[in-house]
Amino acid sequence: MFPIWFFDPTLIILLPALVLAFYAQAKVSTTFERYLRVPARVGLTGAEVARELLRRNGIYDVTVEMTGGRLSDYYDPRRKVLRLSPDVYNGRSLAALGVAAHECGHAIQHNIGYVPLVFRNTIVPLAGIGSQMAFPLFFIGLLFSSEFLATLGILFFSAAVIFQLITLPVEYNASSRAVAALEGAGFIYPDEVGPVRSVLSAAALTYVAATLMAVLQLLRLIALFGLYNRDDR
Repeated sequence: MFPIWFFDPTLIILLPALVLAFYAQAKVSTTFERYLRVPARVGLTGAEVARELLRRNGIYDVTVEMTGGRLSDYYDPRRKVLRLSPDVYNGRSLAALGVAAHECGHAIQHNIGYVPLVFRNTIVPLAGIGSQMAFPLFFIGLLFSSEFLATLGILFFSAAVIFQLITLPVEYNASSRAVAALEGAGFIYPDEVGPVRSVLSAAALTYVAATLMAVLQLLRLIALFGLYNRDDR
């Protein structure tokens, strides 16, 4: 059997994703911090902007709440709650407005039945099971020479990869909607559009990194499976 327990040469496959992940994390932190210190001239908080954008889009059943943490903002489609971190909920910066509007973009997607979001929400349970079960099944399959279990692990992880791939257009579309909504409502001025786009682009890069990691991890599992079969013959 291929001695994967002592040395795994396939780990090098993940190197580009690791580099991008570190860069993306640094980029989003520095960009968010930079524009967190730049006040938006409209003078409204992220929560106020979020509620107004929801109202302007005819969405009255989504509540806006504050959640703990930093950069922990998200939209919960099941409970129809838009949760904003303190810096965004109470913030009056360009970063706060951009992030708040981005989460509103997800609520708008949900409201109009944006197909990629509907599909992503549908496969959430499968993707969750896949990410939890994939590696145990795969490595148990290798340990006990079970091609069936190893293959099942790869198939389970494929569901998680599909989830990541469909997340990209969902996130980029939400950012596009955010900028358009802020401009259309007059919440940002022309010279403020660039900084808001920078914040959202930096945040989107983290999803690109996560997707690349998932894809390369899948390729790594396939490579390990091939090496195992070659050495087992």
